[in-house]
Amino acid sequence: MNYSDDFLRRVLEEAQVIAMVGASTNPVRASYFVASYLNARGRRVIPINPAQVGQELFGEPVLSDLSEITVPVDMIDIFRRSEHVPEIVDASLEQFMPGLKSIWMQFGVIHESAATLAEAAGVDVVMDRCPKVEMARLNREIGAVGIASGVISSRLQRKL
Repeated sequence: MNYSDDFLRRVLEEAQVIAMVGASTNPVRASYFVASYLNARGRRVIPINPAQVGQELFGEPVLSDLSEITVPVDMIDIFRRSEHVPEIVDASLEQFMPGLKSIWMQFGVIHESAATLAEAAGVDVVMDRCPKVEMARLNREIGAVGIASGVISSRLQRKL
């Protein structure tokens, strides 16, 4: 799956409200780290995780299902195994169309027929990628070999 930088940039810029299916309030989980990053960059992340209902993630209550969302959503970010993707895509298209702009499947999550269905409805689809990684790469926060902070170096620092 090859996506152009222009395509990824547009998808990420359009995604201001993101429903994250499989979000976790556990700070060692990848979904927490991704939600934190997106939230810090001004995105509203609505967490969906039936096992964590009643908790909050970055000021948003954790919901049990997409059907509980009462605001328009730009992106569905899927942190679930590939076999769960069709039901998530079906529910997303039913509830958020028109208006849903993209469905994003995290690393290792691929479902071609669900992607085809979403694309036929006019929704952009990204599979097997992470929005945090792509946003950081496109913003030059990370490079091909890691973090481009300018702080970390393999060179010995001279003491003053």
